Amino acid sequence: MRELRNATAEVVAAVRAGEELTLTVNRTPVADIVPHVEHRSPWVAASELRRIVHEAPGDSGLLPDLADVRGALVEDA
Repeated sequence: MRELRNATAEVVAAVRAGEELTLTVNRTPVADIVPHVEHRSPWVAASELRRIVHEAPGDSGLLPDLADVRGALVEDA
């Protein structure tokens, strides 16, 4: 807590650089200070999905591979 109070700019710079810090009070951990992560929706527009699929199409061998393992039991693996 003392370091955060006395060296706030340096602590913020370290977190900005990707460092994860633990805030302690009397040597007892009370909080983690971690870099912020932007949260974005997992949904994309259909036009964006079409663009992604066009730029990176699926593996042409995927469907035959899936057909081969469709009836297999876990114990067979």
